[in-house]
Parts: sequence; C-alpha cells; structure tokens
Amino acid sequence: MRIVAHGVLAAALAVTGLGSAAAADLTMGLGGAVSSIDPHYHNVATNNMINRHIFGRLIDQDAQQKLVPDLAESWKTIDDTTWEFKLRKGVKFHDGSDFDAKDVMATLSRIPWVPNAPSSFRIFTGQITEAKAIDSHTIHLKTATPFPLMPVFMAGFAIISDEFERAPTEDFNSGKAAIGTGAYKLKQFVRGDRIELVRNDAYHGTKPDWETVSVKQITNSAARVAALLSGDVQIIDQVPTADFARLKKDKNIGISSVVSNRVIYLSMDANRDSSPFVKAKDGSALAKNPLKDVRVRKAMSMAINRPAIVERVMEGQAIAAAQFLPETFFGTSKNLKVEKYDANGAKKLLAEAGYADGFSLTLHSPNDRYLNDEKVAQAVAQMLTRIGIQTKVEALPFATYAPRASKLEFSFMLWGWGSGTGEVSSPLRSLVATYNRDKGFGPSNRGRYSNPKVDEILEAALRTVDDKARGELLAQASEAAIFDVAIIPLHYNINNWATRAGFSYVARTDESTLAMGVKRTKR
Repeated sequence: MRIVAHGVLAAALAVTGLGSAAAADLTMGLGGAVSSIDPHYHNVATNNMINRHIFGRLIDQDAQQKLVPDLAESWKTIDDTTWEFKLRKGVKFHDGSDFDAKDVMATLSRIPWVPNAPSSFRIFTGQITEAKAIDSHTIHLKTATPFPLMPVFMAGFAIISDEFERAPTEDFNSGKAAIGTGAYKLKQFVRGDRIELVRNDAYHGTKPDWETVSVKQITNSAARVAALLSGDVQIIDQVPTADFARLKKDKNIGISSVVSNRVIYLSMDANRDSSPFVKAKDGSALAKNPLKDVRVRKAMSMAINRPAIVERVMEGQAIAAAQFLPETFFGTSKNLKVEKYDANGAKKLLAEAGYADGFSLTLHSPNDRYLNDEKVAQAVAQMLTRIGIQTKVEALPFATYAPRASKLEFSFMLWGWGSGTGEVSSPLRSLVATYNRDKGFGPSNRGRYSNPKVDEILEAALRTVDDKARGELLAQASEAAIFDVAIIPLHYNINNWATRAGFSYVARTDESTLAMGVKRTKR
C-alpha cells in the first residue's frame, strides 16, 4: 500500500498552489485537464462536464443517463421524419436575455462551423436535414429517414445564445461568450489550473447547494489525493488505483463507485499504405502497412493479456472489455467475449500475414487523461514486443496528444471513449464509422478505419424505430467491427469518486463530476 509522505504532500501543494487556495463553498479536484470552455470545440468528457455547469441542453441526463427535460420541456414526432421540441418559457441567459428558438437555431448553425475542432459535436447534429423555428418556443427538426434516437442526440450538446453564433473559441475561454442558462456562471478559466464558478440565482431548475465552486485541475494522482486528505478539496474524481483501498478504509473519506460507460481501447492506422510510426525492426520503410491486414490486428489483440492489465495495472478497478460498452448498455452484443490471451496463436497469425520476424511500432498515449493511461500503454507495449512487434511508447500531455492525433500524425494510439448517449451508436458512429464530415460520422476515427458492412448495419439501426430491432442491429454492427478488429478494446473503467466527511456524491456512468451533484451530509 502506497503512503503519501509528508514531503510529497508539501511538494504537491506547493506545485499546485492548493495550500493557499482561496476559500470557496466547494472545491473539486479533477484528474483530467480542461482544454476549453467552448462547448462546441472538443467533444471530450472533461470539457463537457464543465460546460454542463454553465450551459443548458435541450435534454439532460441523470446519473444513469436517463433522459430528463432541460431547455426542452417536451418532445414528440410529428411524422416519420420530423421531431417537435417544445422549449421552456421564462428561461434567462446569465446576461438577463431571454432564451428562445433563435438560440437553438444559432447553436445548430455553429456546431459544424467551429474551426479546428479536435472532435466535432456534429456527430449529434449530422442527421438533421432541416431545422425550423415554428414559433418562439417550438422547433421542428427534420431528417432524411426516421431517426428515433433524436432525443438522445439532443442531450449531447450545449445551447448557446444567438449573440455568439460565430464567436471564436477564445471568446468562450475568456468568458466573453460563456453566457449560458446553466446553474453556474463562469467567473474565470485558467487553462491547466482552475475554473471558478458562481451560482446563477436566476437558474430555472433546482438551485445547487454551493454559491461558489472552484474546480482544480490536478492531473497528478499523488497531488490529487494529497489535496483531498488535507482538506484543500472536498471531492476528487479518478481515484488512483494505488490509493483506493486505503481511502476506502479512511473514516474521514467516502467512496462512490459505478461501472463506467468508457472503454479504454487501441486505435490503429488501418487506412494508409504507409504509416509514419510503423517500420521494419531496423528502422527502414516497409513495403506496406501491416496494420491494414486484419490478421495482424487480430494477432495484436490476442497478444494482450487483459485480465493481467486489470489486476496489475488497474489494481482491480476496471473490467476486461470485449466490445464498445459493457453488456448492460443498450445495443451491446452477447456474442462478443473478451479476447483470450494467446501469444503463440498471435505469433502464428503474424507469420501467416508475412511478418514472422515482426516489425517495429510506436504506441502514442496521453499521460494525464485516463486513469493509469501511460502505465497501460507500457504494459501493452511489453506484450506486443513479446510476439515480435517491437513497440515503444511515446506518452504526451493530452493537450498536445489530441490535436496531433486529430491531424492523423500517429499510427497506433491509446484512447478512451465514453458514450455520451448511453448506448452503442455513439462509439460506433464516432470511432469506427467511415469518416464523413457532412454526416457527422467518424469524428474520432483517427485511424480512418472503414468497413462498408459496419456502415450499412449502423445506418439501418439509426433509422429503425422499433427499439428491439434497433438494439439487434447495433449488436450486429458491433460484432462486424470487433470481428474485423476495427479497434482493440482493453477495459472499462470503474468510476470512483472520493469525498471528505460531510460531503457525498452520486456516482455517474458518464464520469461527470458536477457541483450540482455534490451534497452536504451529516458528519
């Protein structure tokens, strides 16, 4: 069991400035970095959890990702290809202006416009062929074919004021355009350090307990635990696996847990004939990219001992993964099982594909985004090296890693994906559907994997109204993608939060750490 020494604690506080933090009603310690306040810039969990404090959505989700009304009071189909949303009346933006249909229209216009978005929110709006304001508080959204998941997708993005329809990302980061309808107003955003929030007393929903909230970005695990133990923060997410058992036994600490909707996976450049970080073992160029061969991808998957990673690297705080989401989520397949570790079988497959002597590969990974991300990458690299694929790891801060990956600079990558919709179409559309900007398909398909069969089944599922039939189609699309090794799923995280005595938090499947969900309790 690892103990944080007094010297480490002091150093952590000095580095993060936590020892002198200004008093606040609530201070939260986040394990992931927040890159922007712009709610349409980067579809990533850390950014999304912050913008949910500031901006409202047409439809919200509870802790189990069940849909609940927010800026839309109700929704229904008008015909097979038209959805009607009735907007809530009397809602004010933080600047006192009224919310109405024009703000929804401006939001839908802005999402595909945002420049240089590392992962576009168009995934939630690409199905819309026409948006029309019927009156000030009614909108109609049309699609080319029936689209039963429209309400689910409307829960995926924030609504902005029409005044900022073409506001640049920096205007949101500075606070100038960060004018939402949410429970909190933005006071200050300091990238890489903190976000300061002030309660919006004109909020239309349930008023949160806290007048002010300070969100500390503490990506160093030891510093995050130290901040909790010293009382500088009242809640932390991404509880380090090395500290979990100790914190659970501490009578001054409370733990809340739930199986995550996030899969940690490996993405490969299965598209280009020549890939920048795939070489022969002597460093020379290969005649072709081995990652394009499904036998090579299958061998790589077989070479990974997932139970060992769960037990030794994640210290039991994860579940070995067979597909895009755990089986309890909608649209998953009961036919997909965790790939059995088989190093000898992997070597035979490599030889069959013409790589009996292997090749060399660089695995790129973030080192400050997912729980134990760099450690997982190192474990994977060792396992691949054992079957002849000489693998080295280059770990980078997420702020550097994500933009470079979006420019397709890498060949082999470690990622995590949490289903913002709570069902399988989200990872299928984002991670393995053939990249199509106009449709909003494949925004996070950074290996540019493409399989017409997967696309065909997925598109059929998205227009299928019957839930049972749609679930079966999504399962089939998952099977087609996983059997073709579109990605290599590793594990699902177990989401853990730790709170100081006197505070509680309801664990969320979407990983969000929301001030609105932190409550005072009796000590």
